[in-house]
Order: sequence, then C-alpha cells, then structure tokens
Amino acid sequence: MTSPTAPTKTGYAHVNGLHLYYEVRGPLADGGMPLVLLHGGLHNTTLDAPVATRLAQGRQVISVDLQGHGRTADVDRPLRYEQLADDLAALLDELRVPQADVLGYSLGGGVGLRLAIQHPSRVRKLVVVSAPFSNTGWYPEVAAAFQHLTGALADMMKPAPVYQTYAAIAPDSAGFARLIDKTGELQRRPYDWSAEVSKLSMPVLLVFADADSMPPSYIAQFYGLLGGGQRDGGLDGSGRPKSSLAILPGRTHYDLFESPAMVTAVEPFLGP
Repeated sequence: MTSPTAPTKTGYAHVNGLHLYYEVRGPLADGGMPLVLLHGGLHNTTLDAPVATRLAQGRQVISVDLQGHGRTADVDRPLRYEQLADDLAALLDELRVPQADVLGYSLGGGVGLRLAIQHPSRVRKLVVVSAPFSNTGWYPEVAAAFQHLTGALADMMKPAPVYQTYAAIAPDSAGFARLIDKTGELQRRPYDWSAEVSKLSMPVLLVFADADSMPPSYIAQFYGLLGGGQRDGGLDGSGRPKSSLAILPGRTHYDLFESPAMVTAVEPFLGP
C-alpha cells in the first residue's frame, strides 16, 4: 500500500449546521478537474489517506469526513444520503469549486450518486465503487447484517482500524456507538433511485468486485440503467455507452477500495 502523504491543505467548512472537515492533496493543474473522494461507512480521511495519496499523483484530491465521521462532529439529525449530498454541494461552494469529479465508495458511493442526481451541474464524472442504487441490491445475508448494525457493537469493534482512527481524531471519541447506530439506521431504510439514475447525463464508472456484496445480475442491472449492455460496441467503438463498468477479479466489497487495481481502473476514466 502507498504510504500516505500529508495533505497540502486542511480545513473546516461551515455548512448546513456542520463543521465539515476536508483535506486537499496535490495542486490543481491548468485546465484540470479536482476529484472529491468520499469514504465508506464508519471510515474517515485518515483511513483512506493511502488511496487519496495514490489518486493525487495525477490530480488534486479533496477528501471529506462526512457527518459524524472522523474529524467532522455529529449533529442532531439522522444520516441521510440526500442531506449528505447537499452538504457536499455546500462544501464545493465554500471552496469555490464549480465542478468536480467524484469518487465514492460504499456509503460514499451512495452520497456521490445523490450529489449527481441532486446537483448534476457540480459533477463532471462520477465513479461509484461498490454501492447499490437501491437497498434491495445487497445479498440477503448483508441486508440481514444491517439489522444488527447498532451501537451495541462499539466495544467489539474497538480493536479495529475504523475505531482506532476514529478515537484518535474525532472531536468526541465516545460518539462511535452513535455513529454505528445512525449508519445502521440509514442502511435499513428502503430506497430505489433507478428512475433518477437512468436520467444521469454525466459519464459514470461503476467499479465492483467479482465477489462483491451485490450479485453480478444486480451490477448488470445498474450498468443497464446507465445505458450499458444494450448493444455490441462495434469495431470502431461507436456503440459504446458513455458510462463504463469494471469488475475486478479476486476482490470483495471489503478490500476493493484499498486495492491498487481500483486506482488502475479509475484513472483512465477520469483522465487528466
């Protein structure tokens, strides 16, 4: 794994009642597009710094601690994909970034999708890593596990990196149980964004593992909503859809994001 580099800038944006923490790595090249990097549930910018470092070798990367995660203190509201997406749009306003590429993993992938749906002009290209467009996408055993994702697990998770980094950087280390509660409640809520996903106009790259938490048939359905898998691409590629799909071998939902293969798959799609 790449050793993480220190961010070139850190700060807090005061948006929607949050003190939203962000980190910036790398300069913005002339004509370049910043990349917003969104972590998975219970993760944070410290855990994901190696991924941000790899991606920042070719572009500017803005990493964010979403509500209640990492250095962003929780507030008195539930976690909702729609609200988290509005928080990001407000952050881009504060940073004076009119448009960005967005890469989100798992929970962050859902937030990235909602940002593209709710604020389409702010997203040039979207990368969704191992995240569904509806709550019905998860395998039954994964959905069943969400029923038990509550703060009662906090003590059991204390040896894990997600807790260790949270305890080291969070404004209130005792808030971890509350974060698990809110994350579990979010994941148990029903939603289906298929109609909105099918109307997205920007290019989207879907990245999944071949042993992901969603079946390949569901992944193919997701790609189909974006215009993929409808026809032969043709010798000259003229039949290719604007969106793309990558299924990475030998990976699961739990190790896909940290894999160098994920960055390798993403970089050609993002371009300069």
